[in-house]
Amino acid sequence: MQPPATTPSRAESVPYQLFMLALCVLALGALGFETAANPGEETRTLLHYADTAVCGLFFIDFCLSLWKAENRLRYFMTWGWLDLISSIPSLDAARWGRIARATRIFRVVRAMRATTLLGRALIERRAQTGIFAAALTAILLLIGSSISILQVETTPQANITGAEDAIWWSLSTMTTVGYGDRFPVTTEGRVVAALLMCAGVGLFGMFSGFLASVFVAPGQDSEASEVAALRRDIAELRAMLVARGERATDG
Repeated sequence: MQPPATTPSRAESVPYQLFMLALCVLALGALGFETAANPGEETRTLLHYADTAVCGLFFIDFCLSLWKAENRLRYFMTWGWLDLISSIPSLDAARWGRIARATRIFRVVRAMRATTLLGRALIERRAQTGIFAAALTAILLLIGSSISILQVETTPQANITGAEDAIWWSLSTMTTVGYGDRFPVTTEGRVVAALLMCAGVGLFGMFSGFLASVFVAPGQDSEASEVAALRRDIAELRAMLVARGERATDG
């Protein structure tokens, strides 16, 4: 069963496919953790929130894949229906369908056939690789810090007591906004906050670099195309001169 053909080139799709593969692994890992560890009610609620957000990204991926597929009916009948069902968070049984989604994406990445080719594709699309890596890091930081702060803020004086509080605190701290309505009161919680703030500064530096590359890249591409055109003209002129010299010699 072949994966659906899409319009982007393989080099362009590799960073995105790796990002979606990482999301699949993350969703399956969260599902496995919830099943095996039997966490507390608030941690379980937080994992459900994270799963719903990831499912939203899966649904967007399904819509993009359907739109880009050369044969939409074939895509939907082969992998599309499974992609659609596995993006519904309320169906617990369908969440295991992400194993098939991860397998399909892994097949696309494996089609690169060699680590050197995969690395070359990632280097060629440095901007896309950077933004997807930053997005994945942000998701991991948000989920990890939210779970961590719930585990350490257990004193009676704690004001981060629920899943919503933990997510709000993690988001405001990671973006270095820090509203101050929610804050850790334990030493462990402050250590988590310090690590999250340091990571957030670097993370949004990556986002800023990506936005800068978006504005700078068009000018660089135009200059590169002009240089390439000039080289072609020089090569054609050189070929014409060589041809005339040969004719003059023969005459």
